Amino acid sequence: MASGNSDQSGLGRGLVLLLALTCGAAVANLYYAQPLLDTLAHDFDVSNATAGLLVTVSQLGYVVGLALLVPVGDLRERRGLITVALVITALGLGVAAAAPGFLVFAAALGAVGVTSTVAQVIVPMSSSLAAEHDRGRVVGIVMSGLLIGILVARTVSGLVASAFGWRTVFVIGAVVMLVLAATLRRALPRVPPTAAGSYGSLLRSVAGLVRTERVLRERMALGALSFGCFSALWTALAFLLAGAPYHYGNALIGLFGLVGVAGATAATVAGRLADRGRGTQTTTAAIVVLLISWAALAAGKTSVVALIVGIALLDLGIEGLHISNQSAIYTLRPDARSRLNTAYMVSCFLGASLFSALAAAVFSSSGWIAVCVLGGATAAIALAIWVMISIRYRASARRAPALEPAGDGGG
Repeated sequence: MASGNSDQSGLGRGLVLLLALTCGAAVANLYYAQPLLDTLAHDFDVSNATAGLLVTVSQLGYVVGLALLVPVGDLRERRGLITVALVITALGLGVAAAAPGFLVFAAALGAVGVTSTVAQVIVPMSSSLAAEHDRGRVVGIVMSGLLIGILVARTVSGLVASAFGWRTVFVIGAVVMLVLAATLRRALPRVPPTAAGSYGSLLRSVAGLVRTERVLRERMALGALSFGCFSALWTALAFLLAGAPYHYGNALIGLFGLVGVAGATAATVAGRLADRGRGTQTTTAAIVVLLISWAALAAGKTSVVALIVGIALLDLGIEGLHISNQSAIYTLRPDARSRLNTAYMVSCFLGASLFSALAAAVFSSSGWIAVCVLGGATAAIALAIWVMISIRYRASARRAPALEPAGDGGG
């Protein structure tokens, strides 16, 4: 399946980059609304807390897609699945661009959330196509595209909305989806399914994986808490920057997304460390950085420098932890990577959905510092869980050294 320009992974370099771009563009659809929440609240004549629910709606749609669409990646030919999902996403974005009111707009975002999970079909597919010795690096590159898409989406959204109005953002998003669908249809090889059986049995098998794979459950918990931190920050940030003392417009608010792009380099670094059996150290460092970031973010209430430092640290920690988590779960069942990814990402986005709603409500009632307390407490819980996991694995290693995971299973 390699092209002429192979990168020793079983995939051509150009195809790896195209998959990374597609992941980024697909998941970006979830985040176009975030820097525009204050503007959307005014245009649709709703409160800030209600506008904040737009993030929750799109993320809940993503959860539905993760649960019902992503497992099909193990059951169906994936090139066709990916291109059809991109076309449907474009239709949803078109409805959002033309929405006459808040409820139609919210429903369109929910539908877009469902089909944007195509990114989570692409990630395990890239893992399956990659060579064994290079899997972490390839997944890291694809995930870098996804994570950069999340961050750049806010910047693009803010700048486009400032210049042409917020509806143009969703028109552009729809066009990008159609272009990528046509490009992938030509560039992507046919990727056969890895599982047999009915759709119902496939969905039941996801629950079976959660029940039998302890490492998966552990990483699901860490993923839910880290994505909760991520969502809490970016939901409340638009309201902080739109109000005193900043009073920023859409364009400036969107530019803050670029702060986290530097942190996306953690994805490729974390992937390489996982290939070298350093998953335990990477996970520990990422959670500690995540916890520290909330102290800087609290100071960011009145200091833009502290706010920028806090955003960069938070994204660095979350991205490093996310890649460590995925590298760990992909080693469990090579024949079930889409379903493992389904379970993990459902947990992540349930956490994101919950904390986006919490952050909007907490900011409305108690302000920015209360949001930072919420985020810091969440990171502290993640650290406590990881410490308990590490203690258990060390105890298991002393009893039976041969059972200790090699850095990317339990640690």
